[in-house]
This record gives sequence, C-alpha cells and structure tokens, in this order.
Amino acid sequence: MTMEDNLIILEESLGYHFQNERLLILAITHTTFAYEAQQESLSDNQRLEFLGDSILGMAVAEYLYEKYPDFSEGELTRRRALLVNKNYLAQKAKEINLGQYLFLGKGEEKIGGRSNFTNLSGVLEAIIGAIYLDGGFQEAKNFIIRKIV
Repeated sequence: MTMEDNLIILEESLGYHFQNERLLILAITHTTFAYEAQQESLSDNQRLEFLGDSILGMAVAEYLYEKYPDFSEGELTRRRALLVNKNYLAQKAKEINLGQYLFLGKGEEKIGGRSNFTNLSGVLEAIIGAIYLDGGFQEAKNFIIRKIV
C-alpha cells in the first residue's frame, strides 16, 4: 500500500479531507522520524500538537458551556479536564488507529512507539491543529465532538 493510499484511509477514519495534505503529513511526523531523516524541509508535529492542545481546550469548553447550561464553573472544569486528559486522548487515538499512521524513527519504532500514550495523545492533538489550520475552528470543533467528546 502506498503512502497516498494510507493517507486516504486515514482521512476516511478521521472523517475529514485535507485541502493541504502536507498538514496531515506534518501532523503524523514524530520528532524521531524528522531527526533521522535530517532534511531541512522536514519538520515534526510538535508545533501542531501545541496548537491542537489549545484548540481542543477551547472547543471542549465551548461544547460543555453550551450543552450543560446548569453546570457550575467547577463542574464544567472537571468535565473538561476529563476530556482533555492525555490518557483519554491516547485511548481515542487508539480507537482511530492513529498509531499505525505515525512516521517514527527506527529507535522509536523498536520500543513500541506506535502504542506509546504520549505519542498517541500528541498525534491526536497535532491532527486537531492541522484540521484547524486547514479548515478553521468549526471543522476542528466538529472533529473533536465526533471523535473525542
């Protein structure tokens, strides 16, 4: 199966088609792969992960605020914390089979990086960031509600 085929299957499992495919490739590129490739033009998903984390927090907060108008600030905060928790995100990433699409360095591959909770939660956040940059906040929020909430 070609990389192009894999990306198409990944997009189907995400329920989102990227206009800019490079954002999707960047989102699934782990630091170790980018380092081993040693190409100046190849970057990793860490910046997208940073962005996705913020988008996730905002989207979940807005969703909870609108869905539960009678909840106190404390209850909203508690529920948001459950939904943005790294372990919970890693579980959701496993459900989408994101680990199989990760570009990993050889060492990370050998130590089971495809099932590592940090890698899985990170790639999910990076994909959220990529969807945000590709399609805007509403598309990212739709993805979050469908696949995470």
